[in-house]
Amino acid sequence: MKPAATPDTITIHVPFRIIKRGGRKEVQLPPDVPVQRRTDNTLIKALARAFRWKRMLESGEFTTISELAEHEGIAPSYMTRVLRLTLLAPDIVEAILDGRQVPGISMSRLLDPFPLEWVEQRKQSSL
Repeated sequence: MKPAATPDTITIHVPFRIIKRGGRKEVQLPPDVPVQRRTDNTLIKALARAFRWKRMLESGEFTTISELAEHEGIAPSYMTRVLRLTLLAPDIVEAILDGRQVPGISMSRLLDPFPLEWVEQRKQSSL
């Protein structure tokens, strides 16, 4: 018996979309495909800064956000927006740190106003 001939070309169909995210292009797979998430260093750095600044304020090292912002060399308004990240639900923070955050989440999205109630944060598809 003669073995079956192997074709010279094999065609594989992989469903995906290319989306823009933060100025770069990213491949987005269908929702039913398991994906290994990558940690977003920008989000992690922002969370680390927010919790560090919160500790500095709570310890009394700095008495006002303006004083701390001047020490850090950034605008108080930016510091205030980043400090709000300390109000995220613990499971959302953990998901970001583990790289399991919702695909649409970005630094600019996190700096937008979000609900303070954890239940409401979880309901929002982008948080």
